[in-house]
Amino acid sequence: MINTYTLRSVRYMLDLSDAQMVQIIKLADLEVPVADMACWLKKEDEAGYKACDDRTMGHFLNGLIFFRRGKDENFPAPEIEPRITNNIVLKKLRIAFELKDTDLLDIYKSVDFRVSKPELSAVFRKPGHKNYRECGDQLLRYFLKGLTQRIRG
Repeated sequence: MINTYTLRSVRYMLDLSDAQMVQIIKLADLEVPVADMACWLKKEDEAGYKACDDRTMGHFLNGLIFFRRGKDENFPAPEIEPRITNNIVLKKLRIAFELKDTDLLDIYKSVDFRVSKPELSAVFRKPGHKNYRECGDQLLRYFLKGLTQRIRG
């Protein structure tokens, strides 16, 4: 999925400004200008649109975890993956919002998207595991939609 779609979804979900989005990335030790954030949050067909790269998205997701749960200096920050996949986005959002399996199933159910517990657990397995399954765009999109409904009410 496009990283900018995830950024826009989280921004809307938490009702954040561009400056707050930049602060979230800064929590994960990456400095970005507010102007860059404004370009990443634009729609693909708007003038000035820029795609958000995987490195920045990784810092944003880690920063979101720190923003939502707090930063503990006793534990090292999670590593930034060189390539951000839908599986990683789903995993980090699950951590940031402290969601359990039942919460995930409820979120999908709230947007009328059927997914079973084994299907969902396969998405959270490590690549290379025999039951690993890639998270499709539709699965992530419905998750973001359901999580937004849950948080915004």
